[in-house]
Amino acid sequence: MPERDNPVSLPTEIYPRFLPVGDTALTVEFGDSIDPAINAAVIALDIALAAAELPGIVETVPTYRSLLICYEPVELPYQALVDTVRELIGGNSGRPRRPGRVWSVPVAYGDAYGDDLEAVADTLHLTPEQVIAAHSGSEYLVYLVGFNPGAPNLGGLPERLHIPRREIPRPMVPAGSVAIGGMQTGITTIAIPTGWHILGRTPVRPFVVSRREPFLFQAGDRIRFRPISATDFDRLAADAAAGEPVASLVA
Repeated sequence: MPERDNPVSLPTEIYPRFLPVGDTALTVEFGDSIDPAINAAVIALDIALAAAELPGIVETVPTYRSLLICYEPVELPYQALVDTVRELIGGNSGRPRRPGRVWSVPVAYGDAYGDDLEAVADTLHLTPEQVIAAHSGSEYLVYLVGFNPGAPNLGGLPERLHIPRREIPRPMVPAGSVAIGGMQTGITTIAIPTGWHILGRTPVRPFVVSRREPFLFQAGDRIRFRPISATDFDRLAADAAAGEPVASLVA
């Protein structure tokens, strides 16, 4: 799905679409592309549903372009849910998007932390320093959290850093790896295999199961990456191990 650089009006002649997912879930689709305006509508509905506190809602899962609503049909019949969601969407029409939090996330780029930095620079005809400057000089929107637990999937990668995925995926990369692939960037939260290119690593732990809020980032947040040294990484990693968030909120 292509990501558009600028928000656009939602295609009202088709969307939103209401799609049952078995007997206990509903998907509400707002579009068919990775687009800030479409994602804003998803998050607005998610927030509105939470505020409505409807009996029977079990869980909601926002994605790039849709919201999955899990519910108990005995408490909340399907048609009643659809009717309520339509009203909430209508009530959100024209409202400005609630500003998300902005995070500063430290990253040690290259060397032992970013195995693919040099290769990415060569492929894109840039220097490693230019890759780092471009990657850390942008602000990224958290479209959704998932694929690995608590992992922020980020839009806003500069076009000069768009790159096909690796021909041969790496069998395993460490948690905290900061990677790019296609037109996106992200952070791994557990050790996983990946075909994305690893530029660096962050000591931030986006997912800690024992934390009061296991997921650090939420859909609608924004992230700015901040280059740090290997010495800084070791110090911040120790702080993260002691329970410090390490990532800081930008005023």
